[in-house]
Amino acid sequence: MKANEVRIVGGEWRSRRIRFAPRASLRPTPDRVRETLFNWLGQDLTGLACLDLFAGSGALGFEAASRGAQRVVMVERDAEAYAALERNREALRAHQVEAVRADALEFVRHDAGEYHVIFLDPPFDTAYGARLLPVLPLRMVQGGWLYYESGTRMQWPPGWDVQKEGRAGQVLFQLVKWTAK
Repeated sequence: MKANEVRIVGGEWRSRRIRFAPRASLRPTPDRVRETLFNWLGQDLTGLACLDLFAGSGALGFEAASRGAQRVVMVERDAEAYAALERNREALRAHQVEAVRADALEFVRHDAGEYHVIFLDPPFDTAYGARLLPVLPLRMVQGGWLYYESGTRMQWPPGWDVQKEGRAGQVLFQLVKWTAK
């Protein structure tokens, strides 16, 4: 596989490759972790709405679309990363994918959508995860899922229930259910 490229591991676009911007800050979720995540979610996301915050390479959002998600919104602030998302969306003819160039926190505060699955993979050296937790429930359906990826364990407030977790090298990943509403 070439640098700045990831493979979609399942669904309609299985084995297709997507290219992403050459940014040191981009760490696409590894194939093995994505396989585990989508096994946890049940593989088939038909009819679901997904939000990929800090989309970066787009690996999580395109993986969700490949597995039948009805709507996938990818939010990315970096101009070059956003342009790569748009190129991949066009190449895959992913009409259910919408790329938005915006700050993740501002997007969540102003968006009116509700999502079944939210992918949250912020830069590890920021406090974005903790800053987003209070507003994410506004965007989630009852019983919605949050996938969280970080270098450290999150302290989850009431209403969030960790269902599954794993570790791959320095990356801790968790599937968390929103149980309050």
